[in-house]
Amino acid sequence: MKHKFKIKRPQKLLPQKNRKLLKKGSYRLALTVAVIAIAVFANLLTGELPASFTKLDVSENKLYTIGDQTKTLTSALTEDVTLYLLAEESSEDSTLTELLSRYADLSPHINYEVKDPVLYPNFASQYTDDEVTANSIIVAGEKRSKIIPYSDLYESSVNYQTYSMETTGFDGEGQITSAIAYVTSDELPILYTLQGHEESDLDTSMQSAVEKNNIEIKTLNLITVGSVPDDAACLMVNAPKKDISAKEAEALLNYLENGGKALLVSGYTSTEMPNFDSVLEAYGVSIEQGIVLEGDSNHYVSGNPLYLVPEIQSCEAVGTLSDGGSYVLMPAGQSIKTLENIRDTITVTDMLTTSSSAYLKSDPENMQSLSPEENDTEGTFTLATALTESKTDSDEETKLVLIGSSQFFSADADAVVSGGNTELLTSSLAWMCGQTSNVSIPSKSMELSYLTLTAASANLWSILTIAVIPAAFLLSGGLIWQKRRKQ
Repeated sequence: MKHKFKIKRPQKLLPQKNRKLLKKGSYRLALTVAVIAIAVFANLLTGELPASFTKLDVSENKLYTIGDQTKTLTSALTEDVTLYLLAEESSEDSTLTELLSRYADLSPHINYEVKDPVLYPNFASQYTDDEVTANSIIVAGEKRSKIIPYSDLYESSVNYQTYSMETTGFDGEGQITSAIAYVTSDELPILYTLQGHEESDLDTSMQSAVEKNNIEIKTLNLITVGSVPDDAACLMVNAPKKDISAKEAEALLNYLENGGKALLVSGYTSTEMPNFDSVLEAYGVSIEQGIVLEGDSNHYVSGNPLYLVPEIQSCEAVGTLSDGGSYVLMPAGQSIKTLENIRDTITVTDMLTTSSSAYLKSDPENMQSLSPEENDTEGTFTLATALTESKTDSDEETKLVLIGSSQFFSADADAVVSGGNTELLTSSLAWMCGQTSNVSIPSKSMELSYLTLTAASANLWSILTIAVIPAAFLLSGGLIWQKRRKQ
């Protein structure tokens, strides 16, 4: 008798319950493998992304956040630049390492390396004979190199309460971007400042801003030299209190007629200066006698109509200041007038203007009131202007910037508008010197920032905080009390 044996299928060898568990386990295993694969891929991808995408700048003052000026300059690079941080292993300034790594992400032309002085004791000597301190930076390009001492990257001042030095600012981006522009520039312009007529001096911070823009500053005595040097990219005459001589005026005009560039600043004085005025009149402008005051509280600060906050007009000489969000402060401004007999080849463009409520006091030494008086001239006044004149017989173009305030480039006025006056200075010089990029990056304060409030804004906030907000609280409290009383 034959017996027939049936071979069971494999899946039937396991109970129904076990088969379900096996199926679920397979799904879970496949899902786990997929998740691990995605995580590995994401890690590999993240490792290739720039630091600016993978690391957030959570520092209180955004110390290593890079601005638009730097991005514009680095995106236009056509030659290689290497940033060397000189520091021993484990002693690097963490803010600098993060900032420099972000620079390297901006352009394929920027490389970043850390050089340990212990391992490379002679490295710095390739670039300078001076001793270089730890955490200093060497910026090396194809044309030249520049050392940024560690002491220049941080600003400090004395705290007179504790009689100790405190770090007040970080100038990493400003110094590094300036150095990159320096090592990649074809020519480095020279600014000559006229001396010998009790001219106002540029504040130290403004000098640093000009030098950060890779413009060298030299003094000039026209009486001894006789003419403006050939290597002058621009000449600055900063609010002289005494008139220049006839020969100096002739030398200035010769320089300008040959395509020269000049930044002229005029301040109110009772001293007559016919020779200085003759230079202005040769280019179709003049300074009106007196000073300008503002009648619109939105255009002055500190409740004083002498401290003008002008309208910034769209003009190449002001750079990006006219885009909005920034102010300049002009104490005791003067009115600039365009003459009727100006040459057709000269173009005059307003840079700074008042509101239509401004008024001119022609005799400020004897004025009886800061308010408008019977003999005052009212209207809109030009406070700063840019002039150009093209030469038909050459490619040279004369450029002039005229500013009507002797206190415009003072540190006190600049501080009120958080560096707005400095930015106008560097923008004007960059325009006249033919610099394609204006490196006007202020240091990042580690203390405080100034908030510029016009008189109208200050009054509005005073009313809100003293009257409106307390009244709103009282009204809401009264309504709640009345509602509960009725219940």
